[in-house]
Amino acid sequence: MKKISAFTVKYYLVFFLLFALCLVYCILCIKKVNVDSDLRHFLPDEAETRRGIEAMNGEFKTYASLRIMLEGVTQEEAASFASELGQIPHVLEASFSDDATHYKDGDALINVSFDGQRSDDGIQSAMNEVSQVAGKYKSYISGDILGNYSSVLAKEMKGVIAIAAVVIFIVLLITSRSYFEVFVYLIVFVVSAILNKGTNFWLGTISSITNSVGIILQLALAIDYAIIFAHRYQDEAAKIEDRNEALIISHARSMREIASSSLTTISGLAALTLMTFRLGRDLGLVLGKSIICSMLTVFLLMPGLIRLFAPLIKKTTHKKLVPDISFWGRFLAKRRFVFVVIFALILPAAFIFSQKTEFAFSDGSVTEIIESESRTARKKINERFGNLSASALIIPEGDFEKQREIASRIEGLSGTASVTALAQIKVTDDLYITDSVGAGDLARILGADSSQTELLVKGYALKNGNLKVLVSDAGDLKYPFCDLMMFLLENIKNGAVSLSEKQQEMLGSLGAKLKMAVEQLRGSRLDRIAFMSTLPAEGTSSEAYVEEIRNIAKEYYKDEDIIIAGDITSARDLKASYESDSLKISLLTAGFVFVILLITFKDPLTAIIMVFVIQGSIWINFSCSYICQDRSSFVTHMIVSAIQMGATIDYAIVFMSRYMSAKKNYDKKEAVTVAINECFPTVLTSGLIMTAAGLLIAYRVSDVYVGHIGLAVGRGAAISILLVLTVLPQLTLIISPRDLSQKLKMRPRDGVRVSK
Repeated sequence: MKKISAFTVKYYLVFFLLFALCLVYCILCIKKVNVDSDLRHFLPDEAETRRGIEAMNGEFKTYASLRIMLEGVTQEEAASFASELGQIPHVLEASFSDDATHYKDGDALINVSFDGQRSDDGIQSAMNEVSQVAGKYKSYISGDILGNYSSVLAKEMKGVIAIAAVVIFIVLLITSRSYFEVFVYLIVFVVSAILNKGTNFWLGTISSITNSVGIILQLALAIDYAIIFAHRYQDEAAKIEDRNEALIISHARSMREIASSSLTTISGLAALTLMTFRLGRDLGLVLGKSIICSMLTVFLLMPGLIRLFAPLIKKTTHKKLVPDISFWGRFLAKRRFVFVVIFALILPAAFIFSQKTEFAFSDGSVTEIIESESRTARKKINERFGNLSASALIIPEGDFEKQREIASRIEGLSGTASVTALAQIKVTDDLYITDSVGAGDLARILGADSSQTELLVKGYALKNGNLKVLVSDAGDLKYPFCDLMMFLLENIKNGAVSLSEKQQEMLGSLGAKLKMAVEQLRGSRLDRIAFMSTLPAEGTSSEAYVEEIRNIAKEYYKDEDIIIAGDITSARDLKASYESDSLKISLLTAGFVFVILLITFKDPLTAIIMVFVIQGSIWINFSCSYICQDRSSFVTHMIVSAIQMGATIDYAIVFMSRYMSAKKNYDKKEAVTVAINECFPTVLTSGLIMTAAGLLIAYRVSDVYVGHIGLAVGRGAAISILLVLTVLPQLTLIISPRDLSQKLKMRPRDGVRVSK
């Protein structure tokens, strides 16, 4: 270790150059990181919702839409507003009617559909223009294209990081030994954060949740590595006159301590990567990588920074600002059963309440900590005009008769608000767009010359491999009206067909609507029936509704793959993923941490006590949600359980390490007093940073997933600090793990009495 440390200290300028090159690379890569805001994309490959999303992305287009509610308007004003929206480029339709589904006591609902997908050029600007027009009224806008989710979240997180930086700067100043060491911490953290964000590019795509919370959780989880090294250096510098020698020794000794501490955090994050729900893998990899980046920066960059700024660090050394709390250690030793009894009384209730806590599997069911503008709008519209859950039935392509019958039966189910299927759409009163027509039928419908329509039918036949039309007429050939029309529109676009003004006028709106319907509902090998339900996204009634639709489809497609995807199936699949992952992740995290503690302290009872106390803090943390009747996302429970166990166990490690060291020179009671006093600054610094970071996220970020993760992380860190500074010392005194382990080994042999 000393040889490695000597090499790092001696060639610090080389490491400065290497880090500079890495920073340039990572800064260039940050903008290339793909961020995905749809949690459904992180479902297991075999999940029905995931298969449905992949099928729909590959086969169909999903055109953008909005729901807009106007308050305090007349029917005439609402109709005028809808007409004005219809004139905006890329707005395909703004529908309003005077019935109860669109107008209630002065409140109007307008459904706006666009002529492209969310990502298409012009759609976002069209949405902005719609918002400007709606701004003339008291309005609420809801829809999946309203604003850029990732950019809004990123903007909020910038505010969180700015406030957190001030709070953390103050905490570090109070707990530091030198004012300038705080600036060294900030340099080290900024470098490690850039390295981690830049290398996210290697992972391809990461979730918006991971992208948002990654930097601040990295700060909360890893800032203490720099603190440990800096304080170790100052301890050695006080004893050794040669600064370089003090730096080498402190570097070698802190490497072991930091590596051991980081292993528990990494083990918790490693457990996350084993989740079937791939958000865990995503977050585990990014945060695990952040710990490695932080360690490398502390081990390789920080020695050079300390060597460079050693005079300033020494010059700005100040008196200890953290108070001596030996009195607290003496109180714990004197009243050693007080907090253990309280813990024993609270723990059973905490365990039961944590198991009864209800978690949400759709974002609409999550209790808001702070409400976003979009969620407020959606809630207002749903309360006034009803909640609608969008889903789709994906079936094999081609049989329009079956499709029409299935759509009709779904329409008749209780809970169905609307059904849209290609086979249901009519061109005229007696013609569906999926009906097969010939050249003569097409001539009558379009008012065109029969010779023109015959050429059109022949061209379509040739395109589809029917070479017989080269030597015969097209009189007997019939194809679906929608297919012939799409072929005609394609040829018009390519300039192969020209139309009269009257024909162009007739085909204008019909062609646009037909193109939209076909692209959304018909694929190359699959068809889609879209339906809206008035049922909530979660619950047994919704699950029964989906199964009823599945059974209807199976009557027509017995041996073929049927997929239902949407809000309801997404909630069901996420719930199944949680039930599969929850217990596994908790057991794996606790198991990994226990093994690391066993290796570190070489004593099973010590490891058991420490894991037991932190697991207790996790139960207390999540019982708070039950007591407050808050529904957080299932994501919160799985992720925070692993993070809290892996990260806050460090507080217990710091205390137990100090206790074991003090036991060599003091009795048990005095050793606890010394350990509490020595570990307090480190535990306070790390714990306060983690608590502040979590609570700032909770009360400054409107995203419900990110907000609840922040709340649980901050609350969990505070609870862990409390238990480590109260319950753990008293349990250690009562059980005395090392003494008890020794007694178990000391058994009389051959009549010889073995004394302590």
